[in-house]
Order: sequence, then C-alpha cells, then structure tokens
Amino acid sequence: MPKRVLQGTVVSDKTDKTITVKVERRFTHPVMKKTVRRSKHYHAHDEANSAKTGQTVFIEESRPYSKTKTWKLVEDQAAAAEAAGQAPVADHA
Repeated sequence: MPKRVLQGTVVSDKTDKTITVKVERRFTHPVMKKTVRRSKHYHAHDEANSAKTGQTVFIEESRPYSKTKTWKLVEDQAAAAEAAGQAPVADHA
C-alpha cells in the first residue's frame, strides 16, 4: 500500500528534529456549494533540522517516531539540488 504524501507549510521548527506543518485542503461545501478551506497541523520528523519556518515542504506517512509524530520530511529534488548548489530541475510534463 503506498504511503500518503502531503504538501504544507512549516509553521514551527523550534523543537529538535521535529517540524510542525500546516496542511490546507479545499473542498466544496455539500449544502452551500461554496469552496471551503480547512487546515490541520502535523508533526513531522526532520532528521537534519533542514526545514525552516515558512518553507513549503512535502511530508510522508511513516512509522511512529513518538506519540504525536507519525510523518517524516521528504527530501525532494528541489531541496536536494539547492543543497548541492545547483539550480532546481524543472519538469516539463
């Protein structure tokens, strides 16, 4: 079974090896037919303490690291390229 991957914004990076990510979802209200935004905060494991507040990141479902921490930070291509000092690779799909 594939692991879920969510995109969100880092709202806190104060704790060691942990980030708090705000994930926002949009859906149409069943009665009012208006687009509604709902957000939820997730604690994610960040081994290298690389994510900073305000950064957009991807988090992936993983084994439990603690009572509240069951997600981990995903190393995506843009972050890896930035760390290596290169320009990020753009997808033309």
